[in-house]
Amino acid sequence: MKPTLLLAALLAVPALALAKPQTVSLNIPTMDCATCPITIKAALNKVPGVSKVKVSYERREAVIVFDDAKASVDDLKKATADAGYPGMIKTAAR
Repeated sequence: MKPTLLLAALLAVPALALAKPQTVSLNIPTMDCATCPITIKAALNKVPGVSKVKVSYERREAVIVFDDAKASVDDLKKATADAGYPGMIKTAAR
């Protein structure tokens, strides 16, 4: 490998390392039936960077794992609101 290509490859790695998977829980109190989680999960899975979604009707919450370089909590909240289920941040962990 040429030195310039090697240097370029090494410089690109730290940029990728900055993005960390984030986990956030959204409280979604307007879920009123057992099929609501299906709609919410589908909406959240359409957000770029989302890798895992778990929606609980009983708890009225969605737990989302996402790449913070591709999506934000506001993007997730917008996705649930656009689907008709406004969400409020419950917890966020790194």
